[in-house]
Amino acid sequence: MKGKVFIVGAGIGGVEFLTVRARDLVSIAEVIISDALVDRILLDLAPPQCNCIIAGKRGGQESIKQAEINQMLVEYCLQGKRVVRLKSGDPWIFGRSLPEILALQAANCEWEVVAGISSAIAAPMFAGIPLTEVESSSCFAVMTGHDLERLPWEAIAQIPTLVILMGTNNLLGLLEKLKEGKSGDTKIAIVRWCGRVDQQIWTGTLVDIQSKLPKGSLSPSVIIVGEVVKFHEQLSRQCSQPLENFEQHLDLEKGKIALQGKTILVTRAAGQASQFTDLLTSQGATVIEMPTLAILPPTSWTMLEQAIADLATYDWLILTSANAVESFFGRLREANKDSRALHSLKVAVVGRKTAEFLAHYGISPDLVPTDFVADALVDAFLAIPDHVLTGKKMLFPRVESGGREILVEQLQQHGAIIDAIAAYESGCPEAIDPVSLAALQNYRLDAISFASSKTVKHFCLLLDRVTPQETWRSWIANVKIASIGPQTSKTCYELLERVDCEALEYTLDGLAEAIRKSFI
Repeated sequence: MKGKVFIVGAGIGGVEFLTVRARDLVSIAEVIISDALVDRILLDLAPPQCNCIIAGKRGGQESIKQAEINQMLVEYCLQGKRVVRLKSGDPWIFGRSLPEILALQAANCEWEVVAGISSAIAAPMFAGIPLTEVESSSCFAVMTGHDLERLPWEAIAQIPTLVILMGTNNLLGLLEKLKEGKSGDTKIAIVRWCGRVDQQIWTGTLVDIQSKLPKGSLSPSVIIVGEVVKFHEQLSRQCSQPLENFEQHLDLEKGKIALQGKTILVTRAAGQASQFTDLLTSQGATVIEMPTLAILPPTSWTMLEQAIADLATYDWLILTSANAVESFFGRLREANKDSRALHSLKVAVVGRKTAEFLAHYGISPDLVPTDFVADALVDAFLAIPDHVLTGKKMLFPRVESGGREILVEQLQQHGAIIDAIAAYESGCPEAIDPVSLAALQNYRLDAISFASSKTVKHFCLLLDRVTPQETWRSWIANVKIASIGPQTSKTCYELLERVDCEALEYTLDGLAEAIRKSFI
């Protein structure tokens, strides 16, 4: 089987700034080798079995050597893999794509480059700065601030508008070079994290811009130099007008923009928030994703492997989460088996979302409770005509630290034989996501969503690690707490002392609807 490497521009961050072609390729990739600046949420689009590798390539930080990256691309391609090399922005704009392509060509590997939105174009746009304008800018140039001595500064001084990437770490030297050919009152703008919720913009002149900047690193930023910076105040303000002005012209259906202007923190497990994020953003919300669950393998696979070897002895397979589905089928694949191995079993799931994950493996569940909670499975079993649980053997892959104890106990009380076996473990991430922390500290949030008790517990634990409890509690004092259901709400009351809205249907759709209604 012949492999292929796709060198893909990831854009400036967020799924909404991917090209359709890029999104399609990520969603079917077998291997993704990603640069450090690529928004990690894009990796959530990858299939569960995809091998995702972070290759680094961020200035001043440890990363895999370019020669090693080249070799990895070649090796995976020769193994017949569909490989996506994910690069921030556009691959051809300071993306170091040529060494990788040359290595692929030398190995006779097939390759393709897929364009992305470069921050060189996006940052000025988000700042309300047109790069060309009839009177102020007949052309513009894009350059890097890494090696100032290699640039032709006399020629550069004649170009009306400059866009400089990777220049803030060498800002003092860069300003000196610019002032050699341009007036000290030449306008300059610095745009940090363009297009993201924590975007920041500073403007000034070549002489005074440094006095307006905060201490510490400004990376990643884009620098725009030229007369066109004067349009920033006028155009950026125009772009941020309330949506009501646009609603009059677009005749938007009532209710579609219920969350416009609201910023929602979604606590999540890695790889499982994209669909929920789409639900919220489709209603106008700005979403910040905060990983609060790290999905890990169990201490040992032995018991699950033995259960898979003995699948024919079971009557039912019970799956109560997407993690259980992915972990079980991942181990099934390791045993060189697929969904055909379940031909003699019936499958019960906890709800529609778990059923949707199961559908990826070509299986439709035999039993789904009306109420989307695991405890309702017992009633669903008992409601089957002429069904007897006594003596029925059930395989229940679940989190190693335990869970759904009531489900296990009630099934056993009705005579079922339950093998509750560790299929994965969910731990707390080592550190809080910096974007989420900044949003909390700066009181930018309108709501925080919790889809499980563990996300609540780990949210509190992550914040306890960085600041006293009384401090972070003040950050969320006026933020709505949204819960997916009764069990999660119970934990919210125990640790956060309140719940402001709870889903009526215990699904992500129900949680999104509860949040929407809370703001009407």
